[in-house]
Parts: sequence; structure tokens; C-alpha cells
Amino acid sequence: MNAYTLVSVSRPRSRPTPERATPTRSAGTDSRSTRTDTRSSRAEAKERTRQALLDEALAMSSERSFASLSLREVAKAAGVVPTAFYRHFASMDDLGVTLVEDSMRVLRRMLRDARRGADGAPPSAADALDILIRQVRENDVEFGFLVREQYSGSPEVRRAIDVELRLFAKELTHDLARVPALRTWAAEDLDMAADLFVTVMLRFVAELVRIDPRNAREEAELVDRTKRQVLVITMGLGGYRAREL
Repeated sequence: MNAYTLVSVSRPRSRPTPERATPTRSAGTDSRSTRTDTRSSRAEAKERTRQALLDEALAMSSERSFASLSLREVAKAAGVVPTAFYRHFASMDDLGVTLVEDSMRVLRRMLRDARRGADGAPPSAADALDILIRQVRENDVEFGFLVREQYSGSPEVRRAIDVELRLFAKELTHDLARVPALRTWAAEDLDMAADLFVTVMLRFVAELVRIDPRNAREEAELVDRTKRQVLVITMGLGGYRAREL
């Protein structure tokens, strides 16, 4: 735990030399400045502790299931007492949900950036896959956590993953709706197409996190196979006609 000590400095009895003289501030200004600095330092320390708890839980969950981790051991690994844990998270499930949200938020932001970079046009399937590859490789621990916890995690964590995947699919639905050939499609058909893409991407991520990054050949084969799967789905969309009810 970080301790914060307010140190008061007594005014020197001798008059300062011109070289060291500083502008005079009122006591009220010094007091406000000190309070602001203290609040800022505390906020930074709190954020560091919160991130340490997330990082330690994530690292430990790569060796064993997240559900088997205890609050006490995560707090100890982060260098805080168990009671300090509750200043940041209500429970271990709350921490797990935060890990899920943080991991998926980064991916969705990168896809949005890709759209803005292309004058607002949806990224191609190949471009989206390249973004996904880069994200998985740069955040392999986080995505490994998502893959493992999607089916074997606690109900709260699994629910959070499901919510994030639905948000991801919904953004993809909006992208598909802007494709000229699909503008007349009903919302439920666009949702179905988005789900197909998400299913392929999830399988791709699950396999990619298991491949050693140094195994370029195996990764290239996976990427090629996935791109062909995406192409098959894309070609199928061109010939699909919504069934009349």
C-alpha cells in the first residue's frame, strides 16, 4: 500500500538571495495546489493497483482456470491486502467481467478505426482478418483468456463474453447493411450473416492462440484456410434470397 505524507516546510529565517527567490504565493493557493496534487497522486496510485490486480489475475489464469483463482492470492500477487481488492472490484467475477470488456473493447475500437481510415467504408473481410491477427498476436494472453472462459468460465464471465460477442456481431451487422448488394436485406438476415462471420472468426482466434508465433507455416495455413472460409460465406451472400414467409 502507498502511504501519502504531507510534509510542511518551515519558512527560512534568513532572507533568500535574489538567485533563489521565487514568486510569493498565497497560503490559499498553496493549500489548493497541495490538495489537487494529493488527489491526483491518489488517483494514479489507485489506477496502478487496479491494473496490477487485472494483470496478475490474467497471468495466473493462463496457467489454471480463472474460476480456481482466489481473491486472496490475486491480491497478494498484486502486492495489496485483500480488503484493498474491494476498492476496485466487487468480486473475482467482477474482475473477470472487466477483463472480458477490456479485451473486446480494444478489438472493436480497432475495427472502427479501420472504417474511419477508409472514409467510413466497412473494412474488407481480409482487412478485418488482418486486424484480428494483429490484435491476437499483440494481446495473446487476453484472447487466450476469452477462448478458455467462453465455455468453461463462471456464469457471469460467460455471460459477459456472450454480451461482447453480440455487440461485436451488431457492429458487423451495421457494416453489412452499408454494402450496396445487401441494403435491401432484412435486419434478421443481416444478423444471420454477421453471426456466420463471427463464428468463423472465433474459431480462427481459438486456433491462432494455440499456435506458436514462431511457427510461421502453421499460422499461414490457418490464415489461408480462414480467408477461404470467409470467401465462401461472402459468395454465398451474393446468391442468398430471403425466404418469403
